[in-house]
Amino acid sequence: MPPAAGPAGTGPAGTGLATTGLAATGLVVEELAARRGGRLIFDDLSFAVAAGDALLVTGPNGVGKSTLLRICAGLLPPAGGRVVRPDRIALMAEASALDADRTLAQALMFWARIDGADDPAGRVVEALADVDLAALTEVPVRMLSTGQRRRAAIARVVAGGAALWLLDEPANGLDAAAVARLEVLVERHVERGGSAVVATHLPLHLPATQRLLLEGGA
Repeated sequence: MPPAAGPAGTGPAGTGLATTGLAATGLVVEELAARRGGRLIFDDLSFAVAAGDALLVTGPNGVGKSTLLRICAGLLPPAGGRVVRPDRIALMAEASALDADRTLAQALMFWARIDGADDPAGRVVEALADVDLAALTEVPVRMLSTGQRRRAAIARVVAGGAALWLLDEPANGLDAAAVARLEVLVERHVERGGSAVVATHLPLHLPATQRLLLEGGA
């Protein structure tokens, strides 16, 4: 079941997180509801993710994890409740969102500039090294394997420099070494004052101080 909401201004019960000013770097979700095809998939969902904090969202496929992240990103309207988010967010969804006809470096540079990253060229170089794709900078995106595209999508998030990461099934298509890199990158982001919401049905060892299980049947 979703966590119960605490008193006004305190975030979910037991978290002790004040919502006032939190969305400058974190995320506030209050009494959120979502429908898919006319069916209520979750209701009365409240949580707050502060800077330096992470939320791990788990549950079986089809339970609403992707819907939750898309609502948090502002891509879908909620059926009820509200979301307060920072100005700069990064969403990693199933598609890599990278231009298949560009080289990997060009595709990442495009998004780093759109995202307003400081020193976009430098951030792209660092992000490619972070996901062990530095040797493929001049390879067209269309030539990358499924696992490489997933790692490239992670690099896009890293290079963008957003305060809030919304990661939808980020471990899909990754081997064990790439999953370990993902875990390190999320931990580093949080340690540097960022925040993250990670939805997954696969086991991930993340620095999540909060966990949310979506079970469906709302």
